[in-house]
Amino acid sequence: MQQCATLCKSDLAWYFLKKLMMVNVTARNVKCTSVGDSNCDAASEDIGLNLDHLLDGLTIDDTLNPLDIVTALFLCSDGFVQQEMALKMSMCQFSVPLLLPNCDTKQSTLMLWAMRDIVKKYRPQSLSESKGFIEEQIVLSKIPMISFVRLGECSLSKSEMLNKVLSNSQQYHDTFVHREMECGDSSRRISNGMAEITWYLPCGNKNIDVFNEPVAVANLRGDIVSFETEYSFLCQTSAAVFVFFDNLDLDCRLLTNTQHSEKIFLVGSHQSKDFSLDALKKIATKMGLTNKNVIIKTKQKNDAEFIKGLRETVNNVIENTSVKMAIEQTADVAHELGILVDEDCPECQLGKKNADAITEKIQDTFKYKEEKLREVGSENLEDYKASLKKKKRQLRKKQNSYDISDAMSCFVSAISSEKEKERRYFLKWLRINLDNLSREKLSDLREQYKKKCENSETKKEIKDIDRQLSSSSLGTEHFFREMGQLYEASVSLPEKHPSQIQLQQLPKLCAELLLDGFPLELVDGDSSNIPLRWVSDVLSQLHQLVHPKNKILVVTVLGVQSTGKSTLLNTMFGVQFAVSSGRCTRGAFMLLIRISEDSSEHNIDTEGLKSPELAQLDDSYEHDNELATLVVGLSDITIINIAMENSTEMKDILQIVVHAFLRMKEVGKKPKCQFVHQNVSDVSAHEKNMRDRKLLLQQLNEMTQAAAKMERKEENKGFTDVMEYCPNTGNWYIPGLWNGNPPMAPVNAGYSEEVYKLKKKIIHILGKCESSANDISEFKEWTESLWNAVKHENFIFSFRNSLVADAYMKLCTEFNKWEWNFKKDMYAWVTNAETTISNFGTVAVPIQNIGELLNHLKTEASIELSKWEKTLLDNLTKYFKQKEGHVYLVEGYKEDFANSAKSLRREIESSVTNQLTAAADIKQGMQEVDRIKKKHTKEIENRVCELIEECRKKKVTMTDQELDREFEEMWNKTVKELRFSEQKLSNIFTRWIEKLKHNVSKVLNTQSHEKAVQKMADDIIAACQQLVTGKMERKNNYHDTYIQEILHTIDNMLRINQDLKTDIDFEVSLKQHICGKAARQFQKMHEDFLRVNDPYKCLSQNKTKFCADFKDVFNERDQCQKKAEEFTNQCLRPAVEDFVNRSLGPDIIGEMLTTQQFSTRMFFQYSILLDLLSKGNFESYLRYICKYEAYVKTWILDRIEEHFSSYSSTFEFENRHVQSCINSINDAVKKAKTRKGCILKIFVDNICKELGNKLAISQDALSAFMILNNANQEDFAHRLSECVKEMAEDLRQKFTRTTIQMKLNRLHVKPQNELFTKVIGCGKQCPFCSAPCEAGGSHHTEHWTSLHRPEALGAYRWYDTKKLVTNICSSLVISNSSFFCVATNGKWHPHKRYTEIYPDWKIAPDISLQASDYWKHIMAKFNNNFADAFNANPADIPREWTKITQKQAEQSLKVSFSIK
Repeated sequence: MQQCATLCKSDLAWYFLKKLMMVNVTARNVKCTSVGDSNCDAASEDIGLNLDHLLDGLTIDDTLNPLDIVTALFLCSDGFVQQEMALKMSMCQFSVPLLLPNCDTKQSTLMLWAMRDIVKKYRPQSLSESKGFIEEQIVLSKIPMISFVRLGECSLSKSEMLNKVLSNSQQYHDTFVHREMECGDSSRRISNGMAEITWYLPCGNKNIDVFNEPVAVANLRGDIVSFETEYSFLCQTSAAVFVFFDNLDLDCRLLTNTQHSEKIFLVGSHQSKDFSLDALKKIATKMGLTNKNVIIKTKQKNDAEFIKGLRETVNNVIENTSVKMAIEQTADVAHELGILVDEDCPECQLGKKNADAITEKIQDTFKYKEEKLREVGSENLEDYKASLKKKKRQLRKKQNSYDISDAMSCFVSAISSEKEKERRYFLKWLRINLDNLSREKLSDLREQYKKKCENSETKKEIKDIDRQLSSSSLGTEHFFREMGQLYEASVSLPEKHPSQIQLQQLPKLCAELLLDGFPLELVDGDSSNIPLRWVSDVLSQLHQLVHPKNKILVVTVLGVQSTGKSTLLNTMFGVQFAVSSGRCTRGAFMLLIRISEDSSEHNIDTEGLKSPELAQLDDSYEHDNELATLVVGLSDITIINIAMENSTEMKDILQIVVHAFLRMKEVGKKPKCQFVHQNVSDVSAHEKNMRDRKLLLQQLNEMTQAAAKMERKEENKGFTDVMEYCPNTGNWYIPGLWNGNPPMAPVNAGYSEEVYKLKKKIIHILGKCESSANDISEFKEWTESLWNAVKHENFIFSFRNSLVADAYMKLCTEFNKWEWNFKKDMYAWVTNAETTISNFGTVAVPIQNIGELLNHLKTEASIELSKWEKTLLDNLTKYFKQKEGHVYLVEGYKEDFANSAKSLRREIESSVTNQLTAAADIKQGMQEVDRIKKKHTKEIENRVCELIEECRKKKVTMTDQELDREFEEMWNKTVKELRFSEQKLSNIFTRWIEKLKHNVSKVLNTQSHEKAVQKMADDIIAACQQLVTGKMERKNNYHDTYIQEILHTIDNMLRINQDLKTDIDFEVSLKQHICGKAARQFQKMHEDFLRVNDPYKCLSQNKTKFCADFKDVFNERDQCQKKAEEFTNQCLRPAVEDFVNRSLGPDIIGEMLTTQQFSTRMFFQYSILLDLLSKGNFESYLRYICKYEAYVKTWILDRIEEHFSSYSSTFEFENRHVQSCINSINDAVKKAKTRKGCILKIFVDNICKELGNKLAISQDALSAFMILNNANQEDFAHRLSECVKEMAEDLRQKFTRTTIQMKLNRLHVKPQNELFTKVIGCGKQCPFCSAPCEAGGSHHTEHWTSLHRPEALGAYRWYDTKKLVTNICSSLVISNSSFFCVATNGKWHPHKRYTEIYPDWKIAPDISLQASDYWKHIMAKFNNNFADAFNANPADIPREWTKITQKQAEQSLKVSFSIK
């Protein structure tokens, strides 16, 4: 892409070719800069006066003649490159090789094929009145040819004189290279013998035209003495031959022996020293020439007069000659003279033969398209869709009943050729032939149109001709279109059908042609339709052909018809979109070019917007909108081509474009755009138009707001909200294409230079896009999705794409991981915090005030929560910065997920605060009880010690029975003396009534719809009961936060179901019912807790132990082993088991989240529906539909039990936690042992202090353990290690024997509840069919589901017949039907405008007739069952539904959920 200077001779050809492909008229200015620079450098030095140096110049060997470069390039190129070069040279008004010399074989070639692509339009004088014009392929134009040759040396520059003859006084152009041009004086090495040709074509204006009629002008390079064959060819094919000379040899047989002496004109210069008038007279006499045939430049004639005389002579020949031969006809002369013809190669001839076989039968292009290229292509809504499906099958059957036409057989056969060259020649010939036919037909129709327009009574005929004018063009695209139809029809046949086997290779053929540079029709220009199966399979084949280098970037151009869009792309990228043939682009075409090793670029050329042919149709604006949406949606960069002065029309175009960009932004794509203003040539245009650019942006902003209002996306206020656009860098001002008046005007050099700058900018932008580019398969999917959405009236709400779905699923999966890491970390933190609170009042917790401890933990929790919230938001930001995974497609959801992260923090903060407060308050409430317990225990210990002393004073041996009696007597006496105050029992009912008074304050509208409200009430009651059960299982004391949680749950579920408007009485009744039942359960829980913690009971439980310890101490037995076992079993083991139960829940959740079915809500729904399908059980479907939440909870529990059915699944987690505890205990023992000389109590306290953050050791058990403990510290530590080891092994054995069901019952965090919360999401259900919302995050602003159901499954039935309704809401939203409900206040409302009633729901229409096949299959299978269950009559099932198999239903499920 770099515009680097040529440094050496080997660069010159590439430099010329590059400039020529840019259609730059300076292409022939080729000189090595290394040579030029050395002279410049020398000239810039201060060397004083050195005249000899000034006379030094470049030697002839230092430069190359441009003609040698042209000759070399043509000799080294194949026929197709030669055609492209000839076409571009013609556009630049350069002469084109007619006869190409070959310096090796000394034989010339007639370049007929090379000129086949040149098509010219002109207006001869005869048509100037009627303003008609002639458009034809130049090699077929029968116009006179005038040749100019040289005999010997000549002082006059033949080529320069020719240029002057062909240029009018207003504009001079160097058509032919001459000696006065840059490098034109360099000696020619290989180009002598080349005959060049150009054409002078009039524009019909006498003041401008040099000649009134068209003429071809040939110019032979070199002396005719050396090139007799070429001279003879020109003599035989030309109307006149002008021979330039200085000196005529009297024996000049070339002139005297010719049979064409009447065509010869001698042109000489009297000023030449070699000029001989005598010799001229003799030769002229011998040839029988008159004064008219001799032109002499004398001293008295300046150049202007000489040129004028020469021009008059040429004009006279043109007007009077009868020799008019098309270049195609000169091939016969060439053959006679032994000159080669480039079209004689076998591939070209075979291609021509095949193309002619097709086109020779075409008499009328319009009729041929209509006849030969066939385009076969209030009732219940679902019945109507089923009938469409049937009709489609019948049409395909009808298509397949036809035999393939001879033309199509020939076409398919020709492009199936294994030889690429043959295939290319065939397609080029076919295009040439078809273009010629179309031009003839269009020319005839235009004449008819003019004549009919003169008669006002022929309006119908005018309309008919007008229709034919719009549809008469016939091109290769029509044959490819028919080929696509044949393929799509064959696909519907059985797999082994001969036709399908015969045609299945067509997509691959087309993909190969696309790789070869041929355009593929994306949008059918006649029916404005994309043949999705055909295009899809072609792209699939293309993907396979280029894999793995299959990244693709797309550039499209949009603009008004006939404003140079195709020419712009052709000039920019050197491609070949059709720009002539009397027709404009129809539909959209794509063409592939490679821009890097790994990436290709698709150029998409489109038909013009605001087409006159479509303007008369009612839906023309919609057609333009659809086309613009499609091409903008496919593109990475869209070029908006503006070439008009009409501001009204410009506004219309911009409105269409803005609409398209808005739609793309809303579905996740934000393409870039460049505005191109054509026909702006002023050098100050960019500066002068600053105000215009601001005005343009203002208009774009206004149109964005209007389009946003129309699409109901009014948050978009400005154009830059919709796409990346900068007024200063996003606008290009390009001069007009032609430098002067066509047809003789060359391409404007400024045009190609500015287009080149635009190309560099576009390649630069594409370079930035490359990392996020789609591969071809993704482009195919995107095309399908776009087209399916474009066909619907409401594009934004109709767009469904697997790439977007895939990107969204990836985002959900990642967010779920981050969310779970957050929750898991907080679960662990709360466990530790609750352990700390549990250990309050012991050496493990240094803080002595429970309030202070609570505040400390709350502060710590807030810091932890803030850290995790920031981590979540940072992860989200980082995720959207990555280039892979098409994250830009889901950019619109970023805010939703950010809000979900913030909401998650608030929810967890509330939950953590409640848990800490409840734990602290319960602990505080227990402080007095604990104090009493300690006091009583201490009192018992003192009395036991006293008893031991008394017994020892007796100095008699006492038996165990005697000791028991002594202990019993002491125990009874002490217990009577101790004061056991009765614990205060709370009245839970009184406390929750107070809470309820503050909570119920809303006023709601009164509406009665019992069924839905009852279902909601059932769901709320079930959710609250689950919460109560969870609290009961913890066996803690009651706390007021429990009732607050229940009320919060009720309020939250009422808010979710606020569409079901309920009154204040309902809310009060519901809360009274739930809280009343909860209060009874909590009252029992509270009483049980007080009973368990009654000081007398607790003291009595340890009576046996105290007695045993009393006997051990009295008898001075070794207590180390016993106390080690006691400490292990009574203090450590319950704490370790509790730790495992607290930790195992999150482990199970984490493990389940690694399975695909729980990765996202979409995949969960897919998994549960697939499971239902495989079971095929009606009762399961009924529970799923009618009791969705209950079914889901059961299903989740089943999956957990299934996943952890073998003991080894959970054992790994349990063993890990047990080992963690054992390691902590061993470390604590080691640390305690380092403190020498301390008593056993302090030793145990030190152990407990180390374990305080991890294990909640029962204070009652610890106090009991400490009584009468006379164990030796070292022996105790040793025995403790052994006991701990045995405990670990015993726990492991226990875990292997425990079932998963038993384990789940013991867990603090219930996996099934947490997983349910994750998959249930926001809890919203489709307002029409009750399908659950699948949107990610908890605070999304838009609800949607992948698969909607027939309304019958929501118990809908027809009012009069009581039959179940089969309509599906995803079909209804694009139908003309209406609905009414409470939300519409009982009034009918169109389904199409459902968003006015349910603005937060997005119901995407069915993407095809096969969508929702899953529920259609289920509905058809269980029709009678559902009717019985819903107390209705069975639905009228469309026959097509009964044909859907289970396999098809499963496939439909995959499509709906974008499962690959």
